[in-house]
Amino acid sequence: MGRYVIRRLLQMIPVFFGTTLLIFLMVNVMGDPIAGLCGERQCDPATAARLRAEFGLDKPVWQQYATYMGNVFTGDFGTAFNGQKVTELMATAFPITLRLTIVAIVFEIVIGISLGVVTGLRRGRPVDTTVLILTLVVISVPTFVTGLLLQLLFGVQWGIIKPSVSPEAPVNELLVPGLVLASVSLAYVTRLTRTSIAENARADYVRTAVAKGLPRRRVVVRHLLRNSLIPVVTFIGTDVGALMGGAIVTERIFNIHGVGYQLYQGILRQNSQTVVGFVTILVLVFLAANLVVDLLYAVLDPRIRYA
Repeated sequence: MGRYVIRRLLQMIPVFFGTTLLIFLMVNVMGDPIAGLCGERQCDPATAARLRAEFGLDKPVWQQYATYMGNVFTGDFGTAFNGQKVTELMATAFPITLRLTIVAIVFEIVIGISLGVVTGLRRGRPVDTTVLILTLVVISVPTFVTGLLLQLLFGVQWGIIKPSVSPEAPVNELLVPGLVLASVSLAYVTRLTRTSIAENARADYVRTAVAKGLPRRRVVVRHLLRNSLIPVVTFIGTDVGALMGGAIVTERIFNIHGVGYQLYQGILRQNSQTVVGFVTILVLVFLAANLVVDLLYAVLDPRIRYA
């Protein structure tokens, strides 16, 4: 196990540098950040040259990337165009989005897996058909429509929640936004769990466990569920980074000042330091989540061994 972890960590190094280089190049060709700083009127040449020198934009792209990565390893992600350190923006944004992501993941695990197990064990019955139709509807409806609808119903019409989340973003105010953020993924988890349960229910090891006279609950939990959760865990693990980076719509609807909000502001204002800095952390989140998923395989299925 130890050798496997070390090998996976070493594999992450070229992936990290490759993805950050690609992101850095894409952000630097999406527009002129100096033009965004000057607003609607064009900067005069002297001001533009001073700003380029101040933010290091007068150097070649490869040199800008080398300087950026050197600063990253010292904990310096640069300065936003408003003069605020990117690390300060991260310190306020990431805890909020992390709480929102945890709420969304809990909804996926509790509701998604539960519905998937129930429908997988009752394949072809009315409850299975009903859940399949509901999940298809959830997948088909865009997230911004779901968010606006729940905000209108729970926040405006019924007054159960605040339509806009407070700046502190406590967990109780993130329940509805978390459900909106998790809605599509929750539907996929339900369908994936259902399919996996239904397929493994016909496997030989399940029939053997039933033939031995084991209680149905033990057969489902100890044998069927553990083996069926491997593809589900893979999906949820990769979904962690996707939820954190893809929360732009949800955070805009509920006025949550998290990672999605900062990325939106950075892209809108062509603030390359902010965008690259936040995406760099999201790359690390993706890599760490994939490593944890690989290690969980051995916990779920004892037949899996790491050389």
